[in-house]
Order: sequence, then structure tokens, then C-alpha cells
Amino acid sequence: MLTENVLLSLPMLLAIALAPLLGSVLAGLFGRQIGRAGAHYATILLVLLSCALSVLVLGQLVNEDALPFNRNIYSFFVLYANIDGFRAELKSPGQLDPQALKSGTGYRPVADRGELDRWIISELQQTIEAVTTSMDNYDNFVACGQASAFVDALSNWYVRRSRDRFWAKDTDAPEKMDAYWTLYECLVTTAKLVAPFVPFTSEAIWQNLTAPFDGQAFASVHLCDYPAALSECMDRDLSRRMNLLREIASLGLAARANEKLKVRQPLKGVTVILSDDRDREWLTEHDELLKSELNVLAVDYTTEAGQYVTYQMVPNFKRLGPRVGKKMPQVKQAVNSLHGGKVLDELQRNGKFVLVVEGESFELTNEDIEVRLQANPGWAAAQGPTAVVVLSTELTPELIRSGYARDINRFIQDRRKETGLDRTDRIEVWIDTENSDVKLAVEENRDYLMKETLAVELTLGKPTQAIECKTVEVADSPVNLNVAKI
Repeated sequence: MLTENVLLSLPMLLAIALAPLLGSVLAGLFGRQIGRAGAHYATILLVLLSCALSVLVLGQLVNEDALPFNRNIYSFFVLYANIDGFRAELKSPGQLDPQALKSGTGYRPVADRGELDRWIISELQQTIEAVTTSMDNYDNFVACGQASAFVDALSNWYVRRSRDRFWAKDTDAPEKMDAYWTLYECLVTTAKLVAPFVPFTSEAIWQNLTAPFDGQAFASVHLCDYPAALSECMDRDLSRRMNLLREIASLGLAARANEKLKVRQPLKGVTVILSDDRDREWLTEHDELLKSELNVLAVDYTTEAGQYVTYQMVPNFKRLGPRVGKKMPQVKQAVNSLHGGKVLDELQRNGKFVLVVEGESFELTNEDIEVRLQANPGWAAAQGPTAVVVLSTELTPELIRSGYARDINRFIQDRRKETGLDRTDRIEVWIDTENSDVKLAVEENRDYLMKETLAVELTLGKPTQAIECKTVEVADSPVNLNVAKI
């Protein structure tokens, strides 16, 4: 069985304790050579090396959360792999490279897997390529950021969007096996990729993931070859499209936050204003995903922003004055005639745009002109480099009741944790309230509540047996919740 905790082993702890002594050891090894010059002590270089190693080791312990590996992803994988009995059974594990993984039971070629799996493998290979290039250029800071960006995509998009597959009952379903093998490959490859940055965390994860192989895998992640990018697994068009979809989802959440609309409150719809239409058909195929991400009932796409937003361009006259001189009135008139959305897009993409006035070109930056996006009444908006996302803020009684159901779902989930239920336990739920709107919300959203909470039975009223009750507040009214394992 895989272990969920990522702990430092005894050899690692010994390495931490002995790191400050490395300078003395090196001085002893080279002391005779140094002694020829009459100095029988460690050089400044050896002392600095010893201190640097100590900082590296201790830095991983005290600031691990800021480093490019997310323990939550590993813990998620271990939890469900143990529940479903998933094992990466390989003929010759070795370094757990792509060739070794192909021999795994239930392993399918990447090209035969679903779009989400192909996307994250493509992202993994492109990240390997980018990190390798950065490290070859001795730019480790950028390399670390590139690895962190991949881990963020793996955690906040791939794993989150794949949860239903991990929760599926059929443990042998190809789609579920694809999810396990894809996440497993991402974990072992990322452990090798980030080993130079987080040597002890990557080693601990490697040891845990390879433990079932009984010594057939390499003994340490640091004995493995550094990953090499596989161009045949890269799909740059898919990466671009998926990144656009992620951007749209992020902008939608930002628009919600700007208007203080909680994510649990369903909204009527979202309209996405695209800078161009080339990916519109592909995006339309993913409407259900976007509805889920933004908790909206409908998705629409357009290239016309006028109905939803207005732009206000404010020149910095104090800064522009010395540069444009007597042409300031013409510059002001030219700025007012521009399309604010295109100007903002250009500034976000390139940090500047060129304004031509009477044959003379002026290069303007964000410091020269401010473009303000203003949503029209009834809408909330946010803009990114490739799209503007606007949300309908009108709340009908039906939408408000759907929001109540989302609140009830959260309270039931909290109650499951409080009573020590496993994540896979089936339950019976009783909801007792005098509020007619809350009752109607439960009835209208019964299927949603039962699916989300793994409830076999959901009853409006008090339980017949004695069960500890929890009182929560929904729609400013007390609601009594009772949960019992089936």
C-alpha cells in the first residue's frame, strides 16, 4: 500500500545533520594540497559550499510550500489508488521512464486517451523542454517558475477536472485507468524534473511511489536520468486552446469576485467576448465544463463587446505633454477615436501600442494611457489578453434557491467530515426546516444534493431514530441537518 505522508527518511535527516561538516571533510581531502602553500585549513570556497548546502537543506524544510511540488496532488493520488487497489505493475520499472510505463496493466498510449489526459501530458513534455532550456542557460529561477506553473495546472485543472473519473465505481473502466496512469506518470516525471530544486521532497515521493516494486526500480530519484521531452506527445494547439479555456474560467471567477458574487450562487449565464473566432467551435464543445467551473446555466460567445461593456481611455497628460508638445489636442482626439478593447489588448500583450497622429508615430505604454473597463448595468466583467468575460448578475428566485442548495451541500459535506465518515461512505440525510423557500430548494435540487453528498436517501423532516443533529443557517433561517452512514 502506498503511504500518503511525504516524510523525510533517516538517511535524509542524517544528511541534514551532517551537511555543515561537509566543508571539514572536503578540507581533509584536499588539505595536503592546500598545505603546500602553508595553510592547513579550509579555504573560503569550502566554507561557503558547506554553508550553501546547509541553507539548501534547511530551506526546503522551512519554505517547502513555496517550492515546485504540491503534496496535495500526491496525497490525492495515494488516497484513491489505495481505495481502488490501483498498482503500477511494470515488467521492468527501472527509471519509470515512458518506455517502462508502457508495460503497465491497463496502460493505454497517450494518443488513445481522453482530451484532458492528452493535454496534461503535452503540458508535461513542454515543461520538460522549457525547464531544460532554462537550466542549460543557468537561469534556475525561471526554470523553477516553469515547473511551478505546471504543478499548478496539474493540481488546479487536471486533478480537479478529473475527480469524477477517480470517483467512478467501475475500477477497471478505461477512462479511470487512463486517469490513474496519467497522474502517475506526471508524478514520477515531475519528481525527477524538480529533483534539483527540492531534492528531499522529490526523493521521499520517489521512494513512496517505487516501494511496491521491491527494489526493481532505481534506488533514488537522483540516480535517474533527467527527463527528456518527447515531441510526439506535444500538442501545442490543444495547449493553446486549453489555456484559453482556463483563462476564460479564471476571468469569470475574477468577475464574480469583483461583484462579490459567491461561487456557490448559480448565475443565469456567461458571455465570452473573443478577440478572434478561430477557437470558437472548440470552446463551444466545452460549454458544460465552463458551466461547471463558473456555476452558470448558459454560455455564449461573441466578438462584439458594446452590449456588455464600455471602455474609458484616460491619457496621462502630464507624462505625454513633453513628448507630443503642441500636438496634444490631436493626440487626445486620436485616442478618443480608438477602440478601447483593442488598445487594452495591445497593452496587455506587448506593454505598448503605437499611435499615429498626422504622420508622426508615438509609442504609448501603460504609464501614458489608462484603459478602464466598465461593465454595463446587469453585468460583471473582467478582461484578459485574449478575451473579455461578462457574467449576468440578475438573480431570479429560482437561481437564489439553487444557491441555497449549494449551501446545504457544503454543510452536509462538513457534517460528513465532523462525523468521521470516509469519502466513499454512502449516507442518509434528513433536512428539517420551517422555511418554505429552503424546502422548495431541496425538492428542486434533490438529484444534485444526493449525487454530491453520496446520499442514498434524502428526507425533508426529522429522522425516526435518535441521531445527533447540527443546526446551520440557510436563507437567514435555522436548518437542522442529520447525517447517518448506510
